[in-house]
Amino acid sequence: MSESTDRTLEPLDAVHRHPDELVEETVRAIEGVVQQGHLSVEVLMVTEEMVMVKVRRAKGLIDPSHVHEDHESVATLISGRMRNYIGDQEFISEAGSVWRHPPGVVHSSEALEDCVQIEVKTPARKTWA
Repeated sequence: MSESTDRTLEPLDAVHRHPDELVEETVRAIEGVVQQGHLSVEVLMVTEEMVMVKVRRAKGLIDPSHVHEDHESVATLISGRMRNYIGDQEFISEAGSVWRHPPGVVHSSEALEDCVQIEVKTPARKTWA
């Protein structure tokens, strides 16, 4: 996704969404960095201030180093195990682990198992293509 692309997401009118309404989207790149393995995103909810997504990573996926300059995010791992690199720190995340990506901090990850995570970004930004 180029810097000139409008990355904002329109808020949804819905205050509730049923799982049948969600659409899983295969991700080719994040912040213009091509993914190495299977990654998908489902937009769960979008408000004026934030977006909540469900992220699925196949075992072996390497999410190369990238940075988000215009938002921060917090995430929790629902299932699986992954190795997270945030700045100069390395963590092994398991189901229940929680982490954040501050704006401007380089981060990457590796799926050690099939993973499902929930992530909230603020302000709401679409960083994937």
